[in-house]
Amino acid sequence: MVVIRLARGGAKKRPFYNIVVADSRCRRDGRFIERVGFYNPVASGAAQLLSINTERLAYWKQNGATLSPTVARLVKQNAKSSPAATAV
Repeated sequence: MVVIRLARGGAKKRPFYNIVVADSRCRRDGRFIERVGFYNPVASGAAQLLSINTERLAYWKQNGATLSPTVARLVKQNAKSSPAATAV
């Protein structure tokens, strides 16, 4: 099964998450199929908090990928904040 979830990166106490399409059997930070965006929870100043390629996200959802609960929340938050979502 294909799942769209977060893969953690960044340094200790400075998290950075990539939104990736991955096989559900792979580890959280392991192999993935495609990167569709990122989430930076500690963004400040001019740094971008969230970026999602909505076209690719829609493609994967149409082909049966499921969203993790956190990614579903972020997608909903992104849709509210900007009607014309930004592409990666």
